[in-house]
Amino acid sequence: MFDTLGLICMIWWCMMLFHPLHADIQCMGSEAQESPITNVKMNWRKMELSWDSSKNFSKYKCTIMDSDMESIEKEVNSPLCRFPVELYTPLHKGVFFSIDVPNTNISKTCTFIPAGMNGSAIENFSCMIYNVSFMNCTWRAGRDAPGDTQYFLYWKNSRYDDAMECELYIKDENGRNTGCRFQNVKIEIEKAYFLVNGSSKDSLIQFYDEYIQLYKIEILTPPLNVTVNCTRDPAGCIITWQPPLTSHVENVNCFEYEISIQKKNEPKEEKKDSPVKVRNNRYEFQNYNEEKKYILKIRARGKNCLVSSEWGEWSEPIEFGQGKDYFIFVILFLIALGTISVTLLQYCLFKRYCSFKSMFTHIPQPRDKFNASTDEDIQTEYVNLPNCTEETTMVEEMT
Repeated sequence: MFDTLGLICMIWWCMMLFHPLHADIQCMGSEAQESPITNVKMNWRKMELSWDSSKNFSKYKCTIMDSDMESIEKEVNSPLCRFPVELYTPLHKGVFFSIDVPNTNISKTCTFIPAGMNGSAIENFSCMIYNVSFMNCTWRAGRDAPGDTQYFLYWKNSRYDDAMECELYIKDENGRNTGCRFQNVKIEIEKAYFLVNGSSKDSLIQFYDEYIQLYKIEILTPPLNVTVNCTRDPAGCIITWQPPLTSHVENVNCFEYEISIQKKNEPKEEKKDSPVKVRNNRYEFQNYNEEKKYILKIRARGKNCLVSSEWGEWSEPIEFGQGKDYFIFVILFLIALGTISVTLLQYCLFKRYCSFKSMFTHIPQPRDKFNASTDEDIQTEYVNLPNCTEETTMVEEMT
């Protein structure tokens, strides 16, 4: 059994608020004889199925059915049948009505059939909500749609809202609308209704419609205010956080959390620790080793509430733990190595310079009788030589 008030709203939106949808209501009676049931009508606004009957029957049975063969039946004693319950079923798949007279073979079956070129309606329609209030919807052009086909999206968040067309379309390289971006979206308890119409100069384009429970397509934001407090004695860490932001849920018990704690700089072949699932906003990490560094991430999903059951986004990685910081030792080692290298270089250069001076020992020149230097000048010249050990060759003066 399913609801029909939604069908009232849906078809009324389609017929009254959006561009007219191309569809036919085709009826077929029993083949045994001409059916006394004629002039079948459907008042979509009141969700009233009515007909004329050439015979006065005491009872009628009327049925409404969707494409998934879910149906609701009612018995009436006059040619008028009302369906007061909500129904959420897409029209593009077709809707079926039947009127039967009990204990006879008299019946009338009618079908609401969308018109247009087969394969021209959009395909792969999907929507997602992110960052609390933003929504993206995308689709692909019909595989058999003419090249000039353009699509237009209309939607209504609930029966109390006004239907509206997309204000910011996403276009492909040919300028064709293939998606829509929404802002300030609020998740309601009811299902939202989406309708995508198409237009072309060459052919009639089939429409596509769908009901979506918005909370099911929301990608939850990461948990907020994640903090880690660790103690040495006893060794352990207390991790706390707050629930992710949503536009429709305030109950903190509506979430389940997954906590991932991995050791930093561990070999890839080492087995990773499995994430831990908790229902509250606090977790005690007891395998803490202060000589290790850890990386923490947390994400959330809905549990037993109108919140998406899919895991949301991970929080930003948080590092905690002391760990062995080898960086300082590396810096000190490099400084020491540099100092030793510079000292050795200076020593080698000094030794080489002294050896070079030894190869070219100073030889006293014969005294110039015209420009004779004094003994003080000769002594000064030797004083200014580098303090190196060198062998001296004695040369006798020729008189």
